Amino acid sequence: MPYLFLHGLGQGPESWGPAVDHLFPSSPVGTVLTPRLSDFLIGQEATYQNLYQALCQYCHFLPRPLHICGLSLGAVLALHYTIEHPDEVRSLTLIGAQYRMPKRLLSFQNAVFSLLPQAAFRNMGFEKRELLSLTASMMDLDFSHDLENVSCPALVLCGERDKANRNASRDLAQLLPRARFRQVPGCGHQVNTESPWHLVQVLSKFYGRLL
Repeated sequence: MPYLFLHGLGQGPESWGPAVDHLFPSSPVGTVLTPRLSDFLIGQEATYQNLYQALCQYCHFLPRPLHICGLSLGAVLALHYTIEHPDEVRSLTLIGAQYRMPKRLLSFQNAVFSLLPQAAFRNMGFEKRELLSLTASMMDLDFSHDLENVSCPALVLCGERDKANRNASRDLAQLLPRARFRQVPGCGHQVNTESPWHLVQVLSKFYGRLL
């Protein structure tokens, strides 16, 4: 049963390294998957819908059901996939997640991105124009009326200092049928890199209850 970890915007597969290495120290090849999201869009226009469809195609070739964990953009993709494929997901972990896109926040973020030089995007996996296109295409995403489709156990995490996503994460945990909310102390948005050891502890307990 594969464990799929989807990173956030501005991150890459390496962002899961410390947590995954301790959670699965001797896992067989193919059990733990940490794809690079930008690779899904090679040769395609950088839009959310193209990214999501590429993820669906990727998952189509995996053994199922899946354990899916996502942060930020990865969490949006993970939630979307689970809503549309509830029987294919064994567990869902969402970190710093939004289920209804905050248009003002995204607009402000894009305004900031538009002012940054191209060099600032070298480590983000996307070129400047691609990132602007991707985030703009997410403005109207709203899963609030589909959350009841998520039938698997869910864990919703948010960093204590992640004010932009904290309220949405709490609400999401209440709206999902089988979800629990956990706040990660002393941590901001990127829980997987800021507090990997805490993430390991929480996920170990969560996955352990599913065995």
